[in-house]
Amino acid sequence: MLLHISSLPSPHGVGDLGPGAYRFVDFLAEAKQGFWQILPLGPTDPAHGNSPYLSSSAFAGNPLFISLELLKEEGLLSGADLQEMPTLPAEGVDYPRVLASKAPLLHRVWQAFKGNKPPWDYKAFVESNSYWLQDYCLFKALKARFGGLPWNRWPAALRRRERDALEEARQQLSEEVEREAFLQYLFFKQWRALKAYCESKGVQVIGDLPIYVTQDSADVWAHPEIFKLDGEGRPQVVAGVPPDYFSRTGQRWGNPLYRWEELQRRRYDWWVERMRHNLGLFDLVRVDHFRGFVAYWEIPAGDRDARRGRWVEAPAEDFFEELQRRFPVLPIIAEDLGVITPDVREVMARFGFPGMKILQFAFGEDFPRSPYLPHNFPRNCVAYTGTHDNNTVRGWFEGEASPEERGRVFRYLGREVPPEELPWELIRLLMMSVADGVIIPMQDLLGLGEEARMNRPAHKEGNWRWRIREGQMSADLRNRLRDLTEIYGRG
Repeated sequence: MLLHISSLPSPHGVGDLGPGAYRFVDFLAEAKQGFWQILPLGPTDPAHGNSPYLSSSAFAGNPLFISLELLKEEGLLSGADLQEMPTLPAEGVDYPRVLASKAPLLHRVWQAFKGNKPPWDYKAFVESNSYWLQDYCLFKALKARFGGLPWNRWPAALRRRERDALEEARQQLSEEVEREAFLQYLFFKQWRALKAYCESKGVQVIGDLPIYVTQDSADVWAHPEIFKLDGEGRPQVVAGVPPDYFSRTGQRWGNPLYRWEELQRRRYDWWVERMRHNLGLFDLVRVDHFRGFVAYWEIPAGDRDARRGRWVEAPAEDFFEELQRRFPVLPIIAEDLGVITPDVREVMARFGFPGMKILQFAFGEDFPRSPYLPHNFPRNCVAYTGTHDNNTVRGWFEGEASPEERGRVFRYLGREVPPEELPWELIRLLMMSVADGVIIPMQDLLGLGEEARMNRPAHKEGNWRWRIREGQMSADLRNRLRDLTEIYGRG
């Protein structure tokens, strides 16, 4: 199943790492599902539409996902504290209201914590995460001090990370820095407990690793030398993809690009730490925009679209050889969607990385030769009805598919079916395929329409809000999924 943490049921306006997450794991285990895929866990920002793919850190966790119920069980909050929480909608996430309601209680927990001796595991957490934690916490404290200004507009000494300026800031903001470290401690303590519960139930977790990071992030501020920046900390070139059938101007994402020659000289130290961090959190990692490790589209930073970009090669084989040397088991799923050239396929084949097959893409003009049709799948792939960027199956069929595409769907199924039955018919197609893995978005399991879509690419507002209601994880749904899983030997 594909379901992000924010989409879980919770009484506090957003999914979290508390009881609703544990009940979802129970649902998966009882339905004989072996994998739970989530989206990136990093802190989100209203300035970036609360996208988990545009985070202030490639390492930190999102404090919004800290469970207040679990804090109450630990004695860090009281029942009266939770009664202060306003009633928030059970459907959808209202990020400003969630932030406004949870922040005071988390601050209350911090106030109680700082007056007592830290637990033994707090010091261990700080030490084991020293590579990123202190820089991230100072970054957050400085962002607050300067009213949210991007780091490349801070005073020059801090922008350039001069040692004396950093030390002075750490001393002046010591309480704010430690507060951020404490929130990260709470997040990862709850995450590791949930991950251990998944293991006890036979459920593996698939994490999501975006290839690029956000310009205004702790990572770019702390490691500017590995990004293509000018002397003022601004990107010289930015990431995106070239014009294609879907967009005549291409896509300009705006993320800073890596200085691969510098990373190669350092034996990819930042990426090694990032991969170590993710492999410690997840059983498998889906790597977003995998082709960018082989060759990436480099766009002049001043351009408003992607047309004047160019392809630049990256040292893919040397990079993955180094990762394989550091991590003999490298459980990566390569997001290989879009126009993929033979050199990308060669790297995937050499290292044995499975790609992704999206069934919604299967019914275009290349039908029945489409690589996304089940009869054309290789074994070493992970098949999806859709991803977080797609419409739901029902929403796609009713609102996006052309008459020709709908006709091809029926031809492939061998019969016409009403839209409400189509999601399960496509789930069945994937279950009976040779694909080694099948991942189903929860919205498709529920047969929901466009109203349940998670993300609309290129739309900055209204995304990442959908949530499942508690009663939707019914016994009938569980039994139906388990039955289909058993029929096709995937249990």
